[in-house]
Amino acid sequence: MKSDKGRKLVHELAKSADVAIESFGTGVAERLGIDAASLCALNDRLVHCSISGFGRTGPLRNSPGYDVILQAFSGIMSMTGDEGGGYIRSPISPIDQMTGVHAFSGILASLFAREKSGRGAAIQVSLFDTALGLLGYNLQTFWERGTQPAKCGSSHESLCPYQAFEAADGPIMIGVANDNLWRKFCAVAGLNGIVDDPKFRTNADRVKHRGETLRHVQAVIATKTVEHWNAALNEVGIPCSPINTLAQLLDHPHTKADKLIMQYDHPAAGRLNCVGHPVTFVGEERSPGLPPPTLGQHTDDVLKDMGLSAASIAELRREEIVS
Repeated sequence: MKSDKGRKLVHELAKSADVAIESFGTGVAERLGIDAASLCALNDRLVHCSISGFGRTGPLRNSPGYDVILQAFSGIMSMTGDEGGGYIRSPISPIDQMTGVHAFSGILASLFAREKSGRGAAIQVSLFDTALGLLGYNLQTFWERGTQPAKCGSSHESLCPYQAFEAADGPIMIGVANDNLWRKFCAVAGLNGIVDDPKFRTNADRVKHRGETLRHVQAVIATKTVEHWNAALNEVGIPCSPINTLAQLLDHPHTKADKLIMQYDHPAAGRLNCVGHPVTFVGEERSPGLPPPTLGQHTDDVLKDMGLSAASIAELRREEIVS
């Protein structure tokens, strides 16, 4: 796209395209002539999506955007980890992934609107806006209280006991989210002696006396295995789960029954595992879809669809306009 021939190819492609997506630094798309104004002028039915780190306006518009940087800048990281401990980076890159979902939903909405209006759209998504969007109830709490949310590890600042505990052979997550569940938990755990104690009777009482509540719960949880507690608590409807490793997750009967873990054949890497699409289309079998394309795999097909001859395509390759 840095050459006149390359830009001309992109412009020709845009004339018949439904969607164009770019995620260059601010100002780069304009210099390359692939920004929304340039491409939508060639095709008023085009949906143009621009993805950036901090958006296309504002003082940080030129700053590079990485998931971990937005976790830090947005304040998300300030709420992670245990009280008095260090900060934690989420290992699943939630901001990157959700920005992709927002781009996808915006594109689909624009395509649907085009069916009625006949016109495309220019949309923008950014990692910054995604991060702010994820902070909805955290910010609401901050506005109401005027204080920074405490770092509370696996626990919940407004619920107790609602966190990870160490059983005799490993960790388990237990969520006693209300007073009814507390009474059930005490019955199963043999803590009937404290169930009506004024320090523990209500959730507000337990939050106020969090340390003492957790000491009672941890002491009894440590006496039996994860398997025991998971079965006993689930039987009476108390939310809980082993804290699985990835290997344990993949080996679990529910994961196998769900059939989201799939395999596909890659032309270079061979047989590979993958996670399928999380949306289930009822009545249709899940499919891994097509494997990731190799570099330049579809170049010839796209250029032929644009009407270029084999000789013209070969010349573009020789000139390194396409790969």
